This record gives sequence, structure tokens and C-alpha cells, in this order.
Amino acid sequence: MSLPLPPPPAASLGDPQLLSALKTHFGFDAFRPGQEAIVRDALLHRDLLAIMPTGGGKSLCFQLPALLMPGVMIVVSPLIALMQDQVRLLADNGIAATFLNSSLKGSEGSERMSALLRGEIKLLYLAPERLLMADFLEGFLPRLQQAQGISAFTIDEAHCVSEWGHDFRPEYRQMHLLRRHFPEVPVFAFTATATVRVRADIVRQLALIEPALHVASFDRPNLFYTVTPKSSKTYGALLTQAKKGGAGIVYCLSRKRVNELTERLQGDGIAALPYHAGLDAEMRRKNQDTFIRDDVGVMVATVAFGMGINKPDVRWVVHYELPKSLEGYYQEAGRAGRDGEPAQCTLYFGPGDILTAEFFIAQKVHPATGEPLVDEQRNARQQLKQVLDYAETSACRRSVQLRYFGEDFSGPCGACDNCTSTRVEEDWTVPAQQLLSTIARLAKLSQRFGAGHIIEILRGAKTEKLIRQNHEALSTYGIGSDKSADEWRHLVRVLKHQNLLEETQDGYPVLLLNAGSWLVLRGLQTVTLVAAPKPEKEKREKKSRSKSAAEVPVLGSAEEQLFQRLRTLRKKLADEQGVPPYVVFADAALRAMAQTQPTSLTTFAEIPGVGAAKLAHYGEAFTAEIIEAIAAR
Repeated sequence: MSLPLPPPPAASLGDPQLLSALKTHFGFDAFRPGQEAIVRDALLHRDLLAIMPTGGGKSLCFQLPALLMPGVMIVVSPLIALMQDQVRLLADNGIAATFLNSSLKGSEGSERMSALLRGEIKLLYLAPERLLMADFLEGFLPRLQQAQGISAFTIDEAHCVSEWGHDFRPEYRQMHLLRRHFPEVPVFAFTATATVRVRADIVRQLALIEPALHVASFDRPNLFYTVTPKSSKTYGALLTQAKKGGAGIVYCLSRKRVNELTERLQGDGIAALPYHAGLDAEMRRKNQDTFIRDDVGVMVATVAFGMGINKPDVRWVVHYELPKSLEGYYQEAGRAGRDGEPAQCTLYFGPGDILTAEFFIAQKVHPATGEPLVDEQRNARQQLKQVLDYAETSACRRSVQLRYFGEDFSGPCGACDNCTSTRVEEDWTVPAQQLLSTIARLAKLSQRFGAGHIIEILRGAKTEKLIRQNHEALSTYGIGSDKSADEWRHLVRVLKHQNLLEETQDGYPVLLLNAGSWLVLRGLQTVTLVAAPKPEKEKREKKSRSKSAAEVPVLGSAEEQLFQRLRTLRKKLADEQGVPPYVVFADAALRAMAQTQPTSLTTFAEIPGVGAAKLAHYGEAFTAEIIEAIAAR
């Protein structure tokens, strides 16, 4: 039976004491929004569920309490790369943290377990599989509880516990065993994204007891969102983005597209690498590390890449193809700008992406019988509809994203293409009536068809199927020949989005009229489409938007030169230590140094992100570089 812990004295820390600990350990003078309330609930030994967007500083919300509470905090993390990265960052801040996983060799694991029992470690990172091993859960952890005490169990990426989440991991389902074996130890659950349904499932699956619930805004104000129609110029736009510099990620749906884009970018002089499940584990690890260490600037990847990446200075993310879900898009695009600095998120979208998505949905079949998995296909189509709503909306893109997570945001946000460029609405009521009338006339003949056949009738096609059905005789035959097939398909999607048209989901999809359709046919409901903005106009208007929403603040020429010198020094020190550059300092800290130009350790300590350990490790090197740069002017 595990022993109860005494109430943590840190729960009564006053504001000056808590802020002092924050500055000493992490180098910050103030908490980000929402952080302090979570820290205080953690210090009260309460179960808690905290949903904070990527880049919101959720790791600090359990790391700081771990330092202020007696005992060792156990952190459950789903990926080896993620836990190793966290431990590296903590170590550079002078914080005693370690991990136990399959990457350790020889006696390393035993040595770390001995250090834990001696009280030399404050945070232990584990994969769920290791935590649940009988000799660990029922053997080592009770010994640790008796020797040092377990301050809390933190379940990071807690959405993995729910089958309704975007990255379900079956092994996470067993985390409730922690409550059975250690009923008095609080459980902290953290995740960046969770719908209301997923939140309830997390509480249930982890057996949380009256948890404190903290839901931060899902808004990422430093990200600028753009959806751009695909064209022959799409690759050129991507190449231009890559040449601007700054780390970037390009997401593709298939391994083939990843390889093609990587080779093309490399051929055009861009330092790019691929990442997908078709590469062996060693090659994936090598490419990932090369990207993290700033030795290449662009990673072209499938969605297999990203969850274990804590690279805060990704300046842009491009989705070269339609994402599978809106939640997935939010998560993937959200890997940009985790340092709080401005970043760009671009989604390229074309009609062909829809066909590709529908093809993948059709592949969701039973492996033995080949029969469609109806529920999975229905869910995938619903997710596709949500993505299309986002891609084709004329409303504030932020409002669409945040509404998905149950958050009200009316816009305009000032940081998406729809809010910063003029969108012209066109009246498409007559073409809509023509399309709906065609469906109605076929229904009178007891015939139902999909969108493709309806569009062929409207455009006056002479296919064998159409002639055989005698559909040339319909009064609407050829009435829409002035519009392209893509324009008609876009109208069909808009009508479906606005609930003015139905499409069956069982088997072959066919179009059906609903109550809204008849309102349009009777002239009681208008239909408008948003014309795509002209590239020149979009370019001019983007220049007028707020810099804080879209572009990294521009430094003066002398400051910019110093910033680049500090980046070079950071890379040198990082390479010497075998760590990514952001472990030394974030770009935001370097920019603050370039602007304030501290020349003494006292003034250097005032830079955000400079705590006691970083001041001791790097203060002299960076102030010396600043002094030398000033003298050289």
C-alpha cells in the first residue's frame, strides 16, 4: 500500500514567491494567460484537466509545480522524441529531470532509477508502455513512493486516451490503473486540443476526481491563416516561401508526393528533407534531428511528422493537399509559431483534393470481407465536410476553427486572408435553380444520380450513359454550358454546406432535394458564392495588415546584424553541446537581446527566458558577443 504525501507547502506560495520561482527556473517575469491558475490548482494537489493550445506554455504548468512540490513527478508522454526533448530543455534550465525508455543502453536505466530513489530527480518522463509494466507499476513505483514520494502523475497529450481524439493510443486506456494503485496521488491531464466530447472521455478514462477544468482559448493570434486555390503557380509560390528563409513544414497526403516535392525543392536549391512512414526508423530520426538542429530549413512530410517535435521557431507551415480533419489541420498548422512569434499557415486547395479524399474514404473497408466500414466512412465524410467548410468559407477563418472547439469568436481577426482582403460575392441563385431543377425533373422520372451526371446534363455532354437515359430531352440539358465543371462542383459543395441540398452517404452518393432546395426553387432563398480574390489585390492588401498578426517585427539594420550574430553564436554553442539551437535560447530571446543590447550579466538577466541556469551557462558568451558587435560599428 502506498503512503500518503503530506500537503504540499508550496500551495500557500504568495505572488512574489511564485513569480520568483518562475524567474529563477524558467527566466520569465510573468505567467502567460491561464498558466498561474493551473499552477495554483496543481499545488493544491487537485486532479486537473487543462486544455491549452500549442505554444500556450502548457509544459511549464506541470514542470513548475513539480519543482515546488515534495517528491517526484511522473510524466507520461507518448513519444520518445518528445520526452527526450523535454528533458534536454529542462536540463539546460538546471532542472533535474530524466527519462526511462528503450533508447537507454546497458546500466543507464538502473543508474537513473537509483538516482530517483536517492531524491536526485524531480521529473521522470515515461512512455505509457513502460509505466504499465508490472515490475514497474507494482514494483519500482511503490518503492519510489515510499523513498521520496510521488508528487503527481501528469498525462501529457491526454487526448490520446480517447478514441474520439485525433491520435488515439490504446495503451493510454490503461492509465486508470494509476488511480487504483496510487489513489492519493493527483493526476494532471494536459492536451492542446480536445472537443467537449473528448474532454468528458478523458475525465472518465483517467478516473479523475472532481478535476479542476482549465480551458484556454484555442486562438493562436500570432498565426496568419490563408487558403489559396491550386494552380500551375502553386509550386512556384511554395518555392518563394521556402527561399524567404525560416524553418518550414510542408504537409502532403501521400509518401509519393512527399518524395516528389522534396526532390523538386532540392533541385531548386532548397535544403529540404522528407519524412514519412516509408522511411526506416533511423532515417526518420536522422532527418528529424537535422531539421531540429537547423541544418536544413524545410521538412516535407506526411502527418506522421510533428507530434514529437518541440521546435518552437517554425515560421511557416504549408498544407500542399487537403487535411483529413479540421482538428488535424489545427494541430498540424499549429506547429508553426510555438514561440509566440508571428508565423504563416497556408492551405492549398483544389477540386482534385476532394476526389483524393473521397478515394481514401472509400478504402475504409473490412480487411476480411471488403465490405465498407459504414461508421468510419460516415465519420470521415463528416470530417471532410468540416474541412471543406473551412476551405471554402468567406467568413473569418479563425471563427470557423474556434467554433469547432466550442469557442465563440465572431471576427474579424485581422490575421487571415478573408479578414484582410476584399471578397466579392456573386449571385448564383439562377444557376442553383437550374441545378436543383435538374434533380427535381429526374426525381419525377424516379431517377437519382450523383453530382457528376447532373453536371454533364447541365453542360450538355454527349456521353453514352446520358444518351442512353434520354437525358438530352430534359429542358435543362445544356443550359449551364457557360460554366466549367469545377464551377458547378463548387456550387454543389456550397449548396451542401448551406443545407440547401442533400447527398446520400450509403454506397454510391446521389443528390437529393430537401426543404431548403425548394426555397431556392421558389425564389424564397438566394444563393451567393464568393469570388476568389485577384492575386494582385490580395498581395497589396496583405501589406496593409497588422505586422503583429503576420510578420516577425522588423529590426533596424544594426539590430538585425546583431540578431544574426547571436543566432550564429547560438548554433555554435548548441552544436558543441549536441542539442538543438532553441534549447539554448528561443528566437524571441535573441531578438530581445538585439534590441536591448545588454552588456553586463545584471542587464542580461532581465531578458525574458534567462533564468539562473541560463545566466550562468551563457551570460558571459552572449554579452561578450554583444560588446564586440557594438565596438565593431
